[in-house]
Amino acid sequence: MGLGFTSFPPLFFLLLVVGCTARPLYPLPSKISNGERQPLQTSRPYNIAHRGSNGEFPEETAAAYLRAIEEGTDFIETDILSSKDGVLICSHDVILDDTTDIANHKEFANRKTTYEVQGVNTTGFFVVDFTLQELKTLRVNQRYKFRDQQYNGKFSIITFEEYISIALDAPRVVGIYPEIKNPVFINQHVKWHDGKKFEDKFVDTLKKYGYHGSYLSKDWLKQPAFIQSFAPTSLVYVSNLTDLPKIFLIDDITTLTEDTKQTYWDITSDAYLDYIKEYVVGIGPWKDTVVPLINNYLQTPTDLVAKAHARDLQVHPYTFRNENIFLHFDFHQDPYQEYNYWFNKIGVDGLFTDFTGSVHLYQEWASPLSKDEGDDDEAKASKLLHQIKSLLSS
Repeated sequence: MGLGFTSFPPLFFLLLVVGCTARPLYPLPSKISNGERQPLQTSRPYNIAHRGSNGEFPEETAAAYLRAIEEGTDFIETDILSSKDGVLICSHDVILDDTTDIANHKEFANRKTTYEVQGVNTTGFFVVDFTLQELKTLRVNQRYKFRDQQYNGKFSIITFEEYISIALDAPRVVGIYPEIKNPVFINQHVKWHDGKKFEDKFVDTLKKYGYHGSYLSKDWLKQPAFIQSFAPTSLVYVSNLTDLPKIFLIDDITTLTEDTKQTYWDITSDAYLDYIKEYVVGIGPWKDTVVPLINNYLQTPTDLVAKAHARDLQVHPYTFRNENIFLHFDFHQDPYQEYNYWFNKIGVDGLFTDFTGSVHLYQEWASPLSKDEGDDDEAKASKLLHQIKSLLSS
């Protein structure tokens, strides 16, 4: 038993037709009624669509999120930044250079500038220097050149509200997993007339669409959401604004946090985990922080997962990608071996992936509910092949 593939092709193909328009695809707030929807699965680790199914479509676009839902994701993940006029948008980078066609817009040529971002002088076209109307004239491109380029230029940047509507309009319950991205930088460059901060606007948007409730509460299960951030002060701040569960993201141990200027080595200490557990329900570590590498070979895992679980904290590592360039040698170019290792040996509670369909297929194949203990090995193998054929044909 599992989620199975839930598809909604009319909506998906509508997206392909109107993707080049600046008009919002979804009514705001959502007015589509789905009646009684299949609930979020909570019996196995979460399949978290990192920026949508961005292994197939340009990241953080409506197409990427729709595809992830179609492929069986539990949560669609996004990064939230702000436009110059204070509208919250979905974008991972504070600059537009790497994932949009900004270079083709000669009318914006004079907008290139240099700002300090997390202690580093960075030059480019910054989202905070463009209004939402201007951002909507841009089109999103695939970040990696070795991925499918056919959808470059077809989809626009979407707002936080449009992203939420995609989840609410799904034919089953799909959670959201938004990140408070670069809050120090955003609060420096964007000012709201009512005096509120970036974090206030972020939570206000979630409240507007009915997101509230502690982890696994009735309200939360109806509209699941995790709030994530690399900035611990932001997570502590929003703890006073909402009871939604929060995830503390952890970077490479040598990296400094943007707000407290601690290293993530300091942040993974017992003392800090004892402190932050009062505000979060889990951590989201870079996977190489959990299992170090030497020459692209896995080394002995750290005790980070054990320390988190001892404090009743979930662990959702990032980012899992199918391409050989990202797979460690131990997995022999097989992403399913990597999923098996992290789910069954490391024991994570969810993971961020660019390929939600692959994770979903692995979990369906590996589900104990799909196996008959009375079968011999040959019969089990035959059943598994039949299941794989059925899933692929669907």
